Amino acid sequence: MHTRLPDHGIAWDDLQREMEQAARQDADWRGGRLPMFIHYAGDDVLEVAKKAYLMFFSENGLGPRAFASLDRFEKDVVAMGLGLLHGGPEARGAMTTGGTESIFLAVKCARDRALASRPGLGKAQILMPRSAHPAFDKAAHFLGLEPVRTPLGKDFRADLDAMRAALTPNTAMIVGSAPSFPHGVVDPISELAALAREHGTWMHVDACVGGYFAPFARELGADIPDFDFAVDGVTSISADLHKYGYTAKGASTLFFADPASFALMGYAFDNWPRGQYFTHTLVGTRAGGAIAAAWAVMNYLGKDGYLRVAQRVLNVRRTLQAGLDALGLPTIGKPELSIFAFGSPQRDMAAIGKGMGARGWTVGYVNDPPGIHHMLNLTHEPVLGRYLSDMADVLADPSTQARGASSTMPAHY
Repeated sequence: MHTRLPDHGIAWDDLQREMEQAARQDADWRGGRLPMFIHYAGDDVLEVAKKAYLMFFSENGLGPRAFASLDRFEKDVVAMGLGLLHGGPEARGAMTTGGTESIFLAVKCARDRALASRPGLGKAQILMPRSAHPAFDKAAHFLGLEPVRTPLGKDFRADLDAMRAALTPNTAMIVGSAPSFPHGVVDPISELAALAREHGTWMHVDACVGGYFAPFARELGADIPDFDFAVDGVTSISADLHKYGYTAKGASTLFFADPASFALMGYAFDNWPRGQYFTHTLVGTRAGGAIAAAWAVMNYLGKDGYLRVAQRVLNVRRTLQAGLDALGLPTIGKPELSIFAFGSPQRDMAAIGKGMGARGWTVGYVNDPPGIHHMLNLTHEPVLGRYLSDMADVLADPSTQARGASSTMPAHY
């Protein structure tokens, strides 16, 4: 292991061997052994993303004057995303480097609007269900807001009564997820948006997972109510391209219902010798490859391609759910998209996870209620039978039976 810059350069062949050796310690994502982090739609899609990325590897999204190609690609991507999410003629948006940046900027916009429109505002608050992503708390930490999390309903979605009870004059943003990451269920966005309208508050939909999946799942018959700009009162939506848009990592989108809200996203500065500086994003330099790959993959797949992949992912989820239910491990809640969790109070879910880990599966957990978590893609399709067979073997171990308090759930993101 090199602990300092080498005195002399190392040949690429040697570096490649060392990198390949290091990768042998990684989880086997291609073998379907990883429950999250990877979003795979086929080798052909991966190849398109790689080639497009490399074509614009050195270009910089910070410089649209210099790289008109990236400016065009980003505008096209934003237009396609808004088309999927029922953005009207006034809707606007921009690409970011990921879901956390999209959420961070949405929180910043909501805070700025609340500060400007409510004289005497106390410490601005983000009101959200307990299942909302930690990126909202991260944004609150850095931007000086107070996160307020409310209990979930029995269906693991946002509880409207709890949300309403937690509203205060300092509430600057209400959050709903489509879907929530822990349980894969979609919050009641229409009702939350009505609450936001009533209170005059910014309504953000975190569709980082579902933004480029739910529109196609709905078309395929999934029971998902309106969650996007079709809902009156939704102010902004975050949607990750590098999840179920299947583009190269480092690509998300943040959308706004109107130009005034979008205007709060950008930052301008000219009080230095170099002149005007402006970005829509928190970061300055942005990888041109990520922008180009997003454009290329979306055009390569098209609507019919996204529908085909979505159908296969939905089939994977349903097959896993049915097989696990038959083993006595029912699904938690009623997920309709690509994420689900399962568990049983009659079983020690930590012990089950340990048993699956010993068989080579990387295990994701939820701890409320105790369960095992999956975020599915096409790498899981060929290994469904093996997963269920291994699970049956694990369940045959008496140590997986619940005996009083369950083992501590090792839930890590």
